Amino acid sequence: MLKGKTVVLAVTGSIAAYKMANVARMLIKLGADVQVLMTRNATQFINPITFETLTSHKCLIDTFDRNFQYSVEHVALAKAADIVLIAPASANVIGKIANGIADDMLTTTVMACPCKKLVSPAMNHNMIHNPIVADNIKKLASYGYGMIEADNGMLANGDIGDGRMPEESVLVEHIIREIAYEKDLTGKKVLVTAGATREAIDPVRFITNHSSGKMGIALARAAANRGAEVTLIYAAVTEKLPMFVNNVHVISAADMYSAVMERADEQDIIIKAAAVSDYTPVTTADSKIKKKDGDLSIPLKRTRDILKALGEKRHDGQLICGFSMETDDVLENSRKKLSSKGCDMICANSLRTEGAGFGVDTNVLTLITKYSCDELPIMTKDEAAHRVLDKLLDILR
Repeated sequence: MLKGKTVVLAVTGSIAAYKMANVARMLIKLGADVQVLMTRNATQFINPITFETLTSHKCLIDTFDRNFQYSVEHVALAKAADIVLIAPASANVIGKIANGIADDMLTTTVMACPCKKLVSPAMNHNMIHNPIVADNIKKLASYGYGMIEADNGMLANGDIGDGRMPEESVLVEHIIREIAYEKDLTGKKVLVTAGATREAIDPVRFITNHSSGKMGIALARAAANRGAEVTLIYAAVTEKLPMFVNNVHVISAADMYSAVMERADEQDIIIKAAAVSDYTPVTTADSKIKKKDGDLSIPLKRTRDILKALGEKRHDGQLICGFSMETDDVLENSRKKLSSKGCDMICANSLRTEGAGFGVDTNVLTLITKYSCDELPIMTKDEAAHRVLDKLLDILR
């Protein structure tokens, strides 16, 4: 995902510096070339050897260190960097960079970097709310630095408050969003549905299905990372919700219908990946379920067809994409849906195909349009999400 990208981690003097070893490890696992800068104070919290072992690069601390191959080191690194993450960012270093002070290897290199720079403040609650620190943070933001908001929680001294550095995965997600993908969906509004709706039988029981929401969440995350303004309308899911997305929770098919239709007009692309129940009980909360020949008998009615309603309501230039999970006659049934629902594309898969069922991390899709039928090999759902978006962009062009 980050192969060929150079990420500079600028680590300053904060107790949260220990977390940056895991950030470096996660980035390397994604294929990034990771270079680490440290302030002298940072070395009091974590040994530079830790980073050197993980990255296979010398950890740069001293501007006048002669133990490297001849080059103007901070300039060479600044040219190579695709992104700089200053984390944890102490009040001291934030203040120095905001006011143009470059008096060590870290601040000198950051000043020389033309690439995107992210800042993750980490300090005591009272420090982060000090008006001087707050002004410096605002100043950096005004200069184009990306600010990663500090978390609220238990701090190093045991106090509860603002100033915690976010978890390592959050920092990595910010880097992925900035440099992993071309921003070919910038300016587009994308709505995705995900998960399994639940139809209440009574206050205790409900009808649902096996959908985990993994595919829809992967689609929302991929669209956001490619620059789109994304709304995810989700029912029951097992996956962590994506960052940088407007997440809207619903429960029933009726709830999802209302949430989708309320937002449909303003969308450029709508992808219905949720497994919506076809039927809902007509019993009221206080009615009893009848038994017939020893079996439960529940009167049902059909839920409203979201995909068909979208096809009927669509505006010029809007793309509608649906999913078709079949057990038999996959292509034939999916082509019928493409026509009857008024979609631009149907993503078809079969419950009988290994790696394409509910709750797994892979999928085997066939992308069906009016003019094409592309059978994809087995791949992760994240990879499949990007292939779906690629095909939709081809249709837009």
